[in-house]
Amino acid sequence: MISVQKHGVLLATSNFEFEDEGVLNPATIRDGNDIHLFYRAVKKGNYSTIGYCKLSGPLAVFKRSDKPVLTSDMEYESHGVEDPRIVKIDDLYYLSYIAYDGKDALGAVATSTDMVTWQRQGIVVPQIPYARFMELIKGNANISDSYANNYDPVNTVVMDKDLVFFPRRVNGKLTFLHRIKPGIQITAVHNLTDLTKQYWEDYISHLDEHILLSPKYDHEIRYIGGGCPPIETEHGWVMIYHGAKDAPVKGFEYSACAALLDLDNPNKVISRLPYPLFKPEEHYELTGDVDDVVFPTGTALFDDTLYIYYGAADDIIAAASVSLTALVNELLSCEGNL
Repeated sequence: MISVQKHGVLLATSNFEFEDEGVLNPATIRDGNDIHLFYRAVKKGNYSTIGYCKLSGPLAVFKRSDKPVLTSDMEYESHGVEDPRIVKIDDLYYLSYIAYDGKDALGAVATSTDMVTWQRQGIVVPQIPYARFMELIKGNANISDSYANNYDPVNTVVMDKDLVFFPRRVNGKLTFLHRIKPGIQITAVHNLTDLTKQYWEDYISHLDEHILLSPKYDHEIRYIGGGCPPIETEHGWVMIYHGAKDAPVKGFEYSACAALLDLDNPNKVISRLPYPLFKPEEHYELTGDVDDVVFPTGTALFDDTLYIYYGAADDIIAAASVSLTALVNELLSCEGNL
């Protein structure tokens, strides 16, 4: 099994009102020896904004903003902006996040040239009412019955979260992961403007062709979702995602999982770990706002050490690390585990 080192709590709540309830699920991007870290900041009442801090090296907090860098400016995100991920593509930063309006939670994007001023590009995942979703997948024998269990009377459309972009265009296309439960889907387009209502209706009609991974192993058997932006290696894209299973007492246990995707055709899965990359074991992962959670959302590579940043128990931000070479070799040894 792969060896993972946990480095403990990196960031906890502060006295700032916008993050006095929790800090979690950070987006990370390396800049020289520094790391820009954008994170979900929760204030009382479960209202989320995006906070910011800068790390000097992989683990030392150097600077922390006393106010959020992204707040709810649009109706579709009126109850919060959550769970960011960040990549830089073609000299443009893409900050993907979950827009929550009190009923629906959907993937949205903001872009920037400097990581200071952000331009909203809106919701980019499908906005499909459940009844229409069922019409579109009806008769598709390759879609499991679990996709028909997405109905929630609170939602007006099928929930689509965990929006994660690849850190470069693949075959000239913007490529991203997203999640309609219980699996992870993959999408590639030339421009975000291609993501029209008609595009998504056609996509859902052939949903089986776009499912990248489905729950398979015991630690992820309930559902899975995108985690960190994929890491490019000579052997393929290392994909770190999360998986959920029923917890021993109540709720779910979230683990970090890993897979390897083909470099030129990321729709092709080369292998996946049959066990968790790491799971809740430390006290700060086992007990919090939501118990039994490790939720990986960002990485930074220093030499061969891959630092993984994650939300722990929906309360704090923690870090772990692994040898990237060892992880790739372990994934290659599992080739055929799909």
